[in-house]
Amino acid sequence: MQQTLTASLQEELVNILSYWMKYTPDTAQGGFYGKLGNDNIPVPAAEKGAVLNARILWTFAAANNASGNPLYLAMADRAYRYFDTRFIDKQYGGVYWTVTAAGDPAATKKQVYAIAFALYAFSEYYKITQDPVVLATAIDLYRSIQTHSFDPVHSGYFEAFTREWEEIGDLRLSDKDANEKKTMNTHLHVVEAYANLYTIWPDQQLRAAIQALLQLFDDKIIDRKSGHLHLFFDEQWNVKGNNVSYGHDIEASWLLLEAAEIIRDEQLIARYRQLALLMVNATIAGGLDKDGGVWYEYEPAQRHLVAEKHWWPQAEALVGFINAWQLQPHGRYLQHAVNTWQFITAHIIDNTNGEWFWGVYKDYSIIQEDKAGLWKCPYHNARACLEGIKRLG
Repeated sequence: MQQTLTASLQEELVNILSYWMKYTPDTAQGGFYGKLGNDNIPVPAAEKGAVLNARILWTFAAANNASGNPLYLAMADRAYRYFDTRFIDKQYGGVYWTVTAAGDPAATKKQVYAIAFALYAFSEYYKITQDPVVLATAIDLYRSIQTHSFDPVHSGYFEAFTREWEEIGDLRLSDKDANEKKTMNTHLHVVEAYANLYTIWPDQQLRAAIQALLQLFDDKIIDRKSGHLHLFFDEQWNVKGNNVSYGHDIEASWLLLEAAEIIRDEQLIARYRQLALLMVNATIAGGLDKDGGVWYEYEPAQRHLVAEKHWWPQAEALVGFINAWQLQPHGRYLQHAVNTWQFITAHIIDNTNGEWFWGVYKDYSIIQEDKAGLWKCPYHNARACLEGIKRLG
């Protein structure tokens, strides 16, 4: 079972990376297209997002770190050059949310989520290049978050600011999000980014920030009774709303444990081994369909299941189940991983045009969203393959 799954993941990783190398470079205006349809036809005038471009950089840097493939390094180099010259705000620090198709600043708000992904990507790229300029930029991004976003009164990190780091009315990452001062999603990716920076720059203040974030998740964000994550909070950490995001639950199950392991905090490692299984089991209980697919969200107030299976919760479930199997090595969790992979191969991978569909509805009809865009990136699926290959051995 392990060998078969590993071989499938190795093959699919090559397919994903080949797709992004073939279809997404914008040879006319630089960098990568901001939008690509399900038919692989680019939208040359589309704005280019910081999250998409940071995730492309991380993906190809991580793929090169794993394989040494020079084609992946060339893509990482391209992504780094474009991001560094177009997205990094050289005047005020941080990164722009979007740039125009030509690469000029468009939406200049400072979304901490996007800055975290830039930090995550630059840290990964430094592992290849050992370039002190790359490291210095990564450290600057970290310090921008600590200086402007950290809440010294109630702890945690505020969501967003103007370009000049002033307060802003619309804090949301997207239209579907609640307009609240603090979110689980941003905190999850700040700790992910900080942990990756720590692997190349083991600074003690950075380690303390990671410890504080992990403690914050345990104290405020993870519901210890249900095993689900609270998603939105006000400034004082009062919970706002009670929706369940199954993909985030199972993504956090392995990411938070990994962060504890990176900083080698034995107490936090022990705690997050317990919490990882709690969150995975909660996903299995409420979010896992009999076909191996993971549902998107549940809205308890309306008793409404969002009966869609998006690409990224499937990718995160694959890693979460393998991680749970590593913690409790019996067949149950590994079988769940295999079942989810079978669902992905049957319904999510586009065997005609390549890459993964955005997702499917309950009846398995395809959700007609883009192959590449502000949110649709190679990060979740390529990382799931990389993590699975590494963990299955």
